Amino acid sequence: MTHSAASVADIAALAAEAGLERVHVLAWRDLVDIEAGGSEVHAAKILALWAEAGLDVVMRTSYAQGHPYEGSRDGYRIVRKHGRFMVFPTAVVSELLGGHGPRDGIVEIWNGVPFLTPLWAAGPKSAWVHHVHRDMWDMVLDPGLARAGKFFEHRIAPPLYRRMPVVTLSESSRHELVDYLGLRPAQISVVPPGIDERFTPAGEKSPVPLVVAVGRLMPSKRFDELVRIAADVRHDVPDLQLVIVGDGYERPALEQQVDDLDANGWVRIAGKVSDEELLSLYRRAWVVASASIAEGWGMTLTEAAACGTPSVATDIAGHRDSVAAGLSGLLAADDRALARDLTAVLTDVELRSKLSTGALQHAATLTWPATALGAFAPLALDAIRRNRRRSR
Repeated sequence: MTHSAASVADIAALAAEAGLERVHVLAWRDLVDIEAGGSEVHAAKILALWAEAGLDVVMRTSYAQGHPYEGSRDGYRIVRKHGRFMVFPTAVVSELLGGHGPRDGIVEIWNGVPFLTPLWAAGPKSAWVHHVHRDMWDMVLDPGLARAGKFFEHRIAPPLYRRMPVVTLSESSRHELVDYLGLRPAQISVVPPGIDERFTPAGEKSPVPLVVAVGRLMPSKRFDELVRIAADVRHDVPDLQLVIVGDGYERPALEQQVDDLDANGWVRIAGKVSDEELLSLYRRAWVVASASIAEGWGMTLTEAAACGTPSVATDIAGHRDSVAAGLSGLLAADDRALARDLTAVLTDVELRSKLSTGALQHAATLTWPATALGAFAPLALDAIRRNRRRSR
């Protein structure tokens, strides 16, 4: 039996022991949403494996433009209704009225704004919290709404979740949940995301120094700063090329910045690309880079690592675990250090080779079946504890 099959069988066995057959998942966005990112990929990968293990899974999200209100993917059902803000109250009302059908357990993906399941959802439950939003509120909302979001995340919600099992992606994010939100260490399980098996090394590297950056084009990812840093690095690496993969509402501003810098000859904003093109870019890149200020996990960095491509990224929670510093890449404390590290990796063949080997070693430890099992375990253990209390 393969590791993949073993993990799926373990999920099925744990579900049977816990009495979990029907699981509902509440999330802000679905994978087909135009602004979908790592959180949505994470959920889709896990829920597909839960469905493969025999679980009846329903995922409720907000409406995704151009897609039906209800559908299915990889064995689980998806309900996409209402807008970005109304999805929260309407999903709760639907659950209370049984609109999504019966359930044995519920998972909430707390992405900045929580669904407050501890207040209303009976039975086994768990929350997935990829990272604390903290300074991101100021970057994506007007000042008044940003203050409200921060206050709600920091003061109002945490006390409600202190008895609930929580899954996060990295040890550094776990520290944030404890230090900033005041959650208890014992309630938090760290379950790193996996890497799809298609990400493997192959082919030749780009003949010129190629830097690739992947993610949603939004302020917290700081692609604008990465472009400025790359422009500085070109003083030492004049043939540097930068490809930015992803889409989002920051794209017009980013394209204007590239025009203003007269950088169209060496910066390409590729938008959304096919799986095949993304894989090719990871394999051809000399390094992947991220100047982000907030991540639960740098999924694009580990995908590239599985292709033998090292990372240079900001030293933030999430990056500290997805990048094994000094082994699979380099972590920079500030923008000056980011420029210095990019220059070093692009100009030092021996360093780049060493980090490439380390990237493959680091990536080999991360699989989606193990992630799916790890994310299911806290929900199942909550169900088992409840069953034992009822028996007593």
